[in-house]
Amino acid sequence: MESKAKYYFQIATTSGVPIYRQIIDQVKILIATKKLPKGEFLPSVRQVATELEINPMTASKAYSLLEKEGVLEFVRGQGMKVKESDLPGESLEQMENEIMPLLNEVVAKSKQLSLRPNRIIEMLKSLLKEIGNE
Repeated sequence: MESKAKYYFQIATTSGVPIYRQIIDQVKILIATKKLPKGEFLPSVRQVATELEINPMTASKAYSLLEKEGVLEFVRGQGMKVKESDLPGESLEQMENEIMPLLNEVVAKSKQLSLRPNRIIEMLKSLLKEIGNE
């Protein structure tokens, strides 16, 4: 059986974005795209830390911040789950504005490496397919 932590989160240690922020962003995207439905439990902090080989405090920080934002709620003895009530989630435009600087960075680096645009698109499609977002 595939681990939920690896299913949910793909961490890029070289991206320059803090790992806790990557987890927060991915949870919000999964919720916005309905891949993580209301009421669903997330993997435990320990499981996330073990599977992603990160410090448990990093996973805990991400979950705590999401709880403070009203995205997640803690259920004693069961863990963190997506809040059942209406979520404050980000709009598609907000998410696009958040990802645009990263895409600009990829484009700039691709130009430095003389990679063709078609090749970058192929790589992105492959990555999306690999993590199940396509």
